[in-house]
Formats: sequence, C-alpha cells, structure tokens
Amino acid sequence: MIGGLSVSESAIEVLSLINYTHTSFFHGGSSVLRGSVAVIAPRRKKQKIIATRSALSDGGDAVVVDKEFDFEPSFGDYLKAMESVKTDRDNNNNTNNNNSNNSKSSSNTSRKPRIVKKNVREEEENGADVATSGRRESREGVVSNNGAFVREGSRKGDFRDDEVSFEKFKKQDKKLKAYSGKKSDSRESEFMDMERAAFKSLDYEGVIDKPRVSKVDMDERILKLAKCLNGADIDIPEWKFSEMMRSAQIRFSDHSTLRIVQILGKLGNWRRVLQVIEWIQARERYKSHRIRHVYTAALDALGKARRPVEALNLFHRMLDQMDSYPDIVAYHCIAVTLGQAGHLKELFDVIDIMRSPPKKKFKTEFLEKWDPRLEPDVIVYNSVLNACVRREKWEGAFWVLQQLGQQGQHPSSTTYGLVMEVMLACGKYNLVHDFFKKVQKSYIPNALIYKVLVNTLWKEGKTDEAIMAVEEMENRGIVGNAGLYYDLARCLCSAGRCHEALKQIDKMCKVANKPLVVTYTGLIQACLESGDVESGAYIFNHMKKFCSPNLVTCNIMLKGFLDNGMFEEAKHLFIMLLENSNSIKHEEDYKVKVIPDIYSFNTMLDACAIEKKWEDLESVYEQMLRYGHHFNGKRHLRMILDARRAGKEELLEMTWEHLVETGRDPPPLIVTEMFCVRLEQGDCAAALSYLVNFAYVESQVFSRKSWSKVLVQNAHRFEEHVLDELVREGNILLAGNENLAVRHLVESCKEFVRAKRSSTEVVVGRIFQTEAALV
Repeated sequence: MIGGLSVSESAIEVLSLINYTHTSFFHGGSSVLRGSVAVIAPRRKKQKIIATRSALSDGGDAVVVDKEFDFEPSFGDYLKAMESVKTDRDNNNNTNNNNSNNSKSSSNTSRKPRIVKKNVREEEENGADVATSGRRESREGVVSNNGAFVREGSRKGDFRDDEVSFEKFKKQDKKLKAYSGKKSDSRESEFMDMERAAFKSLDYEGVIDKPRVSKVDMDERILKLAKCLNGADIDIPEWKFSEMMRSAQIRFSDHSTLRIVQILGKLGNWRRVLQVIEWIQARERYKSHRIRHVYTAALDALGKARRPVEALNLFHRMLDQMDSYPDIVAYHCIAVTLGQAGHLKELFDVIDIMRSPPKKKFKTEFLEKWDPRLEPDVIVYNSVLNACVRREKWEGAFWVLQQLGQQGQHPSSTTYGLVMEVMLACGKYNLVHDFFKKVQKSYIPNALIYKVLVNTLWKEGKTDEAIMAVEEMENRGIVGNAGLYYDLARCLCSAGRCHEALKQIDKMCKVANKPLVVTYTGLIQACLESGDVESGAYIFNHMKKFCSPNLVTCNIMLKGFLDNGMFEEAKHLFIMLLENSNSIKHEEDYKVKVIPDIYSFNTMLDACAIEKKWEDLESVYEQMLRYGHHFNGKRHLRMILDARRAGKEELLEMTWEHLVETGRDPPPLIVTEMFCVRLEQGDCAAALSYLVNFAYVESQVFSRKSWSKVLVQNAHRFEEHVLDELVREGNILLAGNENLAVRHLVESCKEFVRAKRSSTEVVVGRIFQTEAALV
C-alpha cells in the first residue's frame, strides 16, 4: 500500500497521467482528463533506480537503459523525468504504425468493419483484464514510490534492478482507455434510459419544443379530470382508471393531486378520493414533498361525506411516515369527523396520539429537534363535546371544562353552548339553565345558545318562556338563525298554537337555506307527534298556497290519518296521489306532481287489512303491482291468506300470476294454498301439478305431518270422492316418477280418508243404537 492505494491502482493512475501530460503539453491540444488522477507524494528523499526500455526506430528491439535519477518531491520534476520516455515511445509508435498501414491498407479495406468489431470485442475482453493484471502485479511485488516503478526483491525491503517493459504498460494503457471509455459510455446510456423511464408519460413527439402549459389551462385539465372521475362507474376496471388518469396530460405533483382530491371531496365522491390516492402512490415516478396536505384534504372529504371509519383508517396510515405525520390541521379534521359521528373512544385515542411521541422511530438526520407532539386546542375539545351529545355522556362535558382549566384557557361561548347541548341530551335541564347564567356573566349569548335554551323550555313544556327568550334575544340585537325559529315554531305546534307557528315562517325565510317544504313538513310532524291531527291537516292544506307537498310530506300525512283512525281521509289522499300519475307526461311534471311509492302502498295495505276492507285491499294491491312494485312475502303473505279465507281468492290468483311472470319461486304456503283451491274445485290433476313443479322436499310444509294438518283444517272444503280421486291420481303419478311431496300427500290423504270413514261409521252406529233403544 502506498498513500492508501494499492500497487495496481497506483500503476494504472501513473500511466494515465503520462498519457495526459504528453497530450496536453506537446501536441497543443485541449487537455481532457477522462478519470481522476491521484498523485502520491513521496515520504522520504532517496535515490531510486529506474529500468526503462526504449524502442529503437530501426529494428524495434528493446534496449535496457539504466539511469539513476535523484527526484525532488515535486510534481514538476516528476513530469520532466517522464516526458523524455514518453516522447521516444510515441515516435517509435508512429513510425511502426505508418509502415504497417502502408503495407496492409489495400488488403484490409473490405474487412475493415469486421476487424473493427473484432477489436471492439477484444478491447471489451482485454479492458476487464487490466484490473486483474494489476492485482497479479501487486502479488508479485511491484511497488510504486515517488512516482517510479520498482520491483521488490526480498522481504527485507532491498531493491533489485529488473527490466520494466514500457511496451507492456503501453498496451495496458490503451486497454485501460478503451475499457474506461466503454464503461463511461455504458453509464451515460444507462443514465439516459433512466431519464426516459422517469418521463415516460411524456412520450408524445415534440414535447420539449412545445410551450409551457399555463396555470389556467392546467386548472382546467384538473377540473375536467375530476369531473370525469366523478362521473365514472365506481366499479371501473383498474386499467380503465389508469388510462383515464394518464390521458389527462397532467403532471401529477402535490398541487395537482391536492386539487383533484379537493374537487372530488366537494362533489361527495369519497370512494374516488381514496382510489386516486392509492393510484398516485403506486406510481414509482411520483415523488411527493407535501403528502401530508393530500392526506389532510382526503380526511376533510371523508368528514364531509360522514365516513368516520375510512377517515380513521387513513389517519393511522399517516402515522407510518414522517412526511405524512399529522399536523394540527389533520388532527382538527379527524377530531371533527369522529365527534360528529359520536365515536368518543376513538376520539380519546386520537388525543393520546396527539400528546405522545411517534411509536415508530423515524430517521431525523436533518431535523434533530423534530417533535410532532401537540396539545389539543378548543376545536378538538368541541369535537369531544359533539361526541358526548351523540352518546349522552354528561361526564365528558365536565372533563372538557377541567382540561381547559388546566391549560389556563377560558371556555368560549361556543364551548358553553355545546356543554348546554350535552346537558339537554342527557335530560339535565337544571344544568342547562345554570350554564346559561354563566354565559350571561362572561359573554353575550349567541343564537346557538338561545336555540338550546328554547329546546330546553320546549321539553319542559314552557312555551311562553320560550317565546320570551326569543324576544329577549331580538331586543339585544342578536339575529337568530333558521334553526332557532324552526324549533320555536315546532314548540308552538306541539302546544296546539299552529297559527302562531306559521308566523315564525316569515322570520325563518329571511335567514333559511333549506327549502320551504322541509319547514312545513317539520311543523306537520310536530303536530302529529302531539296528537293534533286537525292542526297538521290545516298546515298541510295551508302549505299548498306556497309550495307543493313532496312525497315525504304526503306519506307523513297519510300515516297520521291512519294512526288516528281517519281511514276515509287517508283513502282520499291516497286516491289523489294515484290521480297525479295520470297527469304526468314529462319528466318536469315529477317536480310538481307526487306519485305513491312502496311505503305509501304498504301503509294503505296494512290499514285495509286491519280494517278488514278487503275490496279496498284488492284495489290497492292491484295498483301496487301495476306501478312496478313486487310481492314481499314478509309483508304481503299474511294479508293475502287472510283475504282468501275471507273469500277473496282473486288476490291469491293475482299473486301467483305475478310470481310466475317475474320468474320468482313462490313461497311454500302459496303453493299449498293454490293446491287447496284447485282441490276444492275438483281439479286433482291441476292440484298435483303445483306440487310436482313448485314443491321443495326440504321444506317442512310438505311433510306428512304438515299434510295431515292441512287436510284436517280444510276438511269442510274437500268432498270424499275428490280425495279418493286424488289418491288414485297420486299413485299413478308415483308409478312414473318418484316425488316425496306427492308420496307424503297420498299417505296422509289415505289416513285422513280412513279416519273419516271410521268416524262416520261410529257415528252411524250410535244413531242406529239410539233409534233401536227408542223403539
């Protein structure tokens, strides 16, 4: 080792230095250094013996010339010593090359490409041998000191004169140049390939010459892509989704991804938001520097869509990386989402994560003092109060007040309003009034606090006090929100003062954002809950002057009529809904006209069955099937069987035709009832056909015990000769094909007929005995 380098490395670097010095100083060309040159400074001054081989220009035989040089430890003296050797060697090479080229130029003209290829292969093979020869020379004892090459003769360090062939070093120098050039070219080619792979999406021609896309155009592309993603099918294949993303011609950076997520979040498509993030992170080219902002926008989108589970899963993914570790904005998003959903336990877990250091150890080389721990602020504590409202946990409200006191923060008016709302949900009305007094001492109560107070007075039945509280608020100059006037109007409707409630609608319309029909529907609901159907009907007729009732309003009113025994009024409203369908000709008519849905039909069917209005039941059921609604066994089967027992067999026939047309399997009870109807009519073949085609052996309805029960319950409907014919037809059917349902029927029928005849004979015998005794 010399100066930290091995012997072979020193030899190769000195040869490169000789070639570079000769080219740059003697030919006047530009000095281009292909590789790094290491100059090893001598550690001690000493006489060195260098054996050089100089090639004669005549015969080319090598002659050993021994010279003794005393080198100074300077680079300039080293160059002067090597220049003479380099000059003689290059002159000899030029002479030999000219002679050989003149003799062989004519014969090798046609074979030149092949020779070039052969030389290239030889250079590739020989270039790899340079390092090998260097290592071999190192093992043989070649030592470089003060820039001279010597051979170590003994282990004690004495030097022995030996011949050093510069012809050999010349060949190695050429091989080294060829190998290093080849290696450099391969590295450049590999680097270009990597660049092409990095910009693979920009494979269209002329992209470099095209002008830069402006910010406005890029925003338009992002908006167009977001709308296309929102309108696409949620089950779109992965390749189709990738094609849609790539065809947008957008450079997917943090900004573009953030904008796409924000637009999709406003549109409410939370599934597409997650799909975009998954696709972006799966790209190897995507290098994010602000991935935390993208995740935070996704949390906000999931919160607006009321998806707390998905938001919590995304939040835990953010904890896995340092770049995406949550900041205070991300904590706000997840806290608000969990608070609105009422996930109190998960919200406390988030607060613990917020205060604790990361569980996963990150590499903080450049950020040694990085500490992501934060303390919850008022937004997080308000989210806890929201969760307490949903869970009705009044203890959580006092915990929030205690935490704020420990941090030296005074609760805001919004915090007090939420605490009052928690106490209202828990039924602690006295605490609501106590906190309201505390708010009056420190703040001016806002509309939210008055809204909670009005609802508390409504629950307590203090309608006049609620009106006075709203008047006090207005006298203070506080503008109430729509929710406040809406709750006051409902309070008045519950007290039977619907005319005063309608006056509140004028105030509500000044600040309301909801449609007017929603307000009237809420007032009708409040009247019906208090049992005041007449007031609800009055508001229902009054609202028609300002807006058309929607389907929800009509269903609420229909249910209210039926619950209070007003069947005729409900029937009149239902007929009005049916008549609306006859006047609908265009799609715009659906905005004005309302047609009944499946809830409307089921409500009327239940009422008809309870009132035993079989004619009306048949009419409503027929209209239900005509409107495209289907038979529901859980809701409709029992009323159809009751109607058949009441003599309305048309409902059973209608249901059977509907099931056959739609290709649905009829319930076993329907099959049994159709069998009994056909058997009562005396058509045994038709009755058995129902069992052959629609009876399932697995069902217990077709067992022997079940058939015996059916025959006993319907004995008054079947004549004796019909049963005999049924047994005969069943035996014929069983002879051709085995059917367990038919076999169970035949066996049960035989036992039933036998028992019936025996009982008849006993009765007849008793009659004769009685008559004989009388005689």
